[in-house]
Amino acid sequence: MFLYLLRRVIYTLPIMLGVAFLCFLLVHISPGDPLVSILPPDASIELQRQLMTLYGFDRSYFEQFVSWIWRALQGDLGTSIATGRPVADEVFRAVGNTLMLAGVATLIGFFFGSLFGFVAGYFRDSWVDRAASALSVLGVSVPHYWLGMVLVIIFSSWLMILPATGAGPGGSGAWVWDWAHVQYLILPAVTMSVIPMGIIARTVRALVADILAQEFVVGLKAKGMTDVGIFLHVVKNAAPTALAVMGLQLGYLLGGSILIETVFSWPGTGFLLNSAIFQRDLPLLQGTILVLAMFFVLLNLLVDVLQTTLDPRIQRS
Repeated sequence: MFLYLLRRVIYTLPIMLGVAFLCFLLVHISPGDPLVSILPPDASIELQRQLMTLYGFDRSYFEQFVSWIWRALQGDLGTSIATGRPVADEVFRAVGNTLMLAGVATLIGFFFGSLFGFVAGYFRDSWVDRAASALSVLGVSVPHYWLGMVLVIIFSSWLMILPATGAGPGGSGAWVWDWAHVQYLILPAVTMSVIPMGIIARTVRALVADILAQEFVVGLKAKGMTDVGIFLHVVKNAAPTALAVMGLQLGYLLGGSILIETVFSWPGTGFLLNSAIFQRDLPLLQGTILVLAMFFVLLNLLVDVLQTTLDPRIQRS
């Protein structure tokens, strides 16, 4: 187990370096001048050169990349062009909000997705299976930003029982686990949970249907095992794959929350990315993408390890 974990960590290092290089390259090859947002219209050539030197844009891409990686390893992601604040402070504050939102959404999606999947797979080819499968397809197909706007109209405009935007009363960014703050989390979390719920439900349904058709289940039934005992065996065999899907969905939600966070004005990485894109804030854009990409890579590593712990048969040599 230790050697397997060591191999996985070693394999992860070049992936992280490649991801960092792609983050740097994709941001720099996009069109536009990053200094436009802070330069006055009548800025002199000398002022433009001073700012280019200050932010390191006058150096070659290779020098900028090496300098950026070296500073990032020390926890310095640069300074935001638009706000003048350290990028690390901006990013990690937003990452905490996104992790909370994505974590709650993943738990909701995993719980209901697993429930629908197990019920559909256990009662396959019945009306229950068809209803659960239809709900899962609907969840995957509905655009989540559209669903978010519909939920805002229903629960905020018509019923007026939940707030529409923000992360706290009065626009406060400080989070406290009380009802005054939790109610701001409900609509974005439910909206974000719909897609992983549908994916997990479809995956678990296929797993359960396949496991129930295997010979060991037939043998358990022949020995007189109760339905509860058989169900527990099915859950144990389906858990590693379901866990892997849940981990991947959490990673996707961390990086794909930009539309939902924009709709609900949730102060997370998606909202931060949206602001950085429109302001052409390269240091902030690079830092946010890098942190999200590293989270995704590390999350995949964690899921691999947990999968192997639950089912040693999937260890790769």
